[in-house]
Amino acid sequence: MIEMARSLLTHDVTGASAPDSTMGMQPMSNAINVVAISGGLQRPSRTLALTDAIVAALGAALPIETRLIELGEIGGRLAGALTRTQVPADLDAQIRAIETADALVVASPVYRASYTGLFKHLFDLVHHEALIDVPVLLAATGGSERHALVIDHQLRPLFSFFQARTLPIGVYASESDFDQYQITNPALRARIALAVDRAVPQLRPHALSVAAA
Repeated sequence: MIEMARSLLTHDVTGASAPDSTMGMQPMSNAINVVAISGGLQRPSRTLALTDAIVAALGAALPIETRLIELGEIGGRLAGALTRTQVPADLDAQIRAIETADALVVASPVYRASYTGLFKHLFDLVHHEALIDVPVLLAATGGSERHALVIDHQLRPLFSFFQARTLPIGVYASESDFDQYQITNPALRARIALAVDRAVPQLRPHALSVAAA
């Protein structure tokens, strides 16, 4: 039943007009399709830097193909779509990419003790059965450590609604972990490494199944 629901949501997005960012990686036939969503509304941003670092660590551990969705680039037009049918075609391709990913990396800045409204609006437009059993690595950035619980109190419940498989360790980064939007704190890099290390056993079966297909 679950596989049927996901197969109905599978679409070819390679011909879409939206740019497909692979973060410098070449396509690999046995790679895991990872879609990374950076919820930062500006560029450069600490949220984007954190997203890039997590994806790079995943790519060092497993064969992956990545697509980056930056909310700051699509948020203005996305905000005007009240329903999925109102979403412009190129943005709909981004949502379809989320719905058909093998795994997600999602990161949001903390705004008033939660993820941003546009971040929530994006996932309001994702089909409620599209992410069943999809592994999701959660991340967030905030001004200080006092917001660190946003991952478990806000992000994890959101993806539990989708019946996604949130990975065991999320990554929270505060402003002091960066200098000029670059990660400078070794402790943050260690947290990223630990999160990826715990994620790999759950993502490796996806890589094996893709290679066998």
